[in-house]
Amino acid sequence: MNTKQRTIKSELTISGVGLHTGKSVTLTIKPAPENHWFKFRRVDLEGQPVVSVDADNVTDTSRGTTISENGASVSTIEHLMAALIGLQIDNVLIDLDGPEVPILDGSSTIFLQKLKEIGFVDQDADRDFYEIKENIHYVDGDRKVEIVGMPLDGYRLTCMIDFNSPVLGSQHASISQIDEFEKEISSSRTFCFLHELEALVNNNLIKGGDLSNAIVIVDKEVSTEELDKLQDLFNKKVTVADEGILDNIQLRYQNEPARHKLLDMIGDLALVGRPLKGHIMAARPGHAANVSFAKRIKNQIKRDKAKKKINTYDIHAAPVYDTVQIMNILPHRQPFLMIDKILELSETHVVGLKNVTVNEDLFMGHFPGTPIFPGVLRIEGMAQTGGILVLNTVPDPENWLTLFLKIESARFKNQVVPGDTIIYSCELMEPIRRGIARMKGVGMVGEKIVCEAELMAQIIKVK
Repeated sequence: MNTKQRTIKSELTISGVGLHTGKSVTLTIKPAPENHWFKFRRVDLEGQPVVSVDADNVTDTSRGTTISENGASVSTIEHLMAALIGLQIDNVLIDLDGPEVPILDGSSTIFLQKLKEIGFVDQDADRDFYEIKENIHYVDGDRKVEIVGMPLDGYRLTCMIDFNSPVLGSQHASISQIDEFEKEISSSRTFCFLHELEALVNNNLIKGGDLSNAIVIVDKEVSTEELDKLQDLFNKKVTVADEGILDNIQLRYQNEPARHKLLDMIGDLALVGRPLKGHIMAARPGHAANVSFAKRIKNQIKRDKAKKKINTYDIHAAPVYDTVQIMNILPHRQPFLMIDKILELSETHVVGLKNVTVNEDLFMGHFPGTPIFPGVLRIEGMAQTGGILVLNTVPDPENWLTLFLKIESARFKNQVVPGDTIIYSCELMEPIRRGIARMKGVGMVGEKIVCEAELMAQIIKVK
């Protein structure tokens, strides 16, 4: 049974301050139609530009995830995104009157609770999962980061962090299915080290921080003067608790930092633009690595779509033209006839076939020790296939020649060797005018592209 997409029943408004900007902001989460995914709309800017939640729109990952599009930016989106993914919401529009999503308590739990209060509406379209079919890796050796996505009929996430800190140590967190997000992950708050806190303050950041929305890990000796300085900055008296954190807040879980890293990862992977099925395992992830991994998944989605567009042909079916019939149309003969069959032919496209054998005369002189079918002859085979398409426009093709005027954007992506069968497809890029045709040609061996080019040809009468 297919799972339906869903949105929220009605609008939801939440106000707060941005963690880094310190600016008060109000966001209104609104229902959205099917296949909309998540989009922000900066209602405070002229024209109310829309910013899509998409990995290609990420412009900063230094202290959170920032996306930019149409001249507008939205920062610190990950906690809200995690709440939406955790509740398996597919489509919302988020109106925002400032540059940053409010930090609230530093977790996803307030977003999640308020979304649950509003409730959800199932939509007609099926949920557009992307299922990871083969392992997808991301590695950053310098930072000792590794993320891998593996096939799984569900959404499971595992996270390990290790900051080489005697206080924090190595921590793990995981959920076996996304339904566990609310109970196990959503309330885990953001964290930082004390030395990071000092640097952020000195760089005029965390203007919206008030020591109630972050865990501060103390990884060094702290003097009374430093604690007094923090008290002046945040107007709150703090000491160092036994757990090695400031006593501004109490830990909700012993491994709350690892759980929050898992929360961030769920939110950042919303940048893929679709709900996922797979098992994601991450060692020492951060926003930059999460975004890079999301882009890896997006690239794999593009490759999968390209494969789906590849037509399959029954090479044993009766052809439109066999070799003898092709020679009645084209003037080429062995050893320069580069197509053996025409499999399809219409007014706008043609598909031809070439069987490459080791008996080709050309292999006596072209890399005889390592026979590789030359790229230039692949283009020739594509050109002859396209010639059939152009000559199909005249009633007496045997009296015409096809002359190629231009070859552009030629690329050779994989080797062709004896035993391969090349399928050439040529499609008109525009209608044929005055006997001149522009075609896009692609040569495939199985699912691999071996050559592609844009061709321009003209037919002339010779008899």
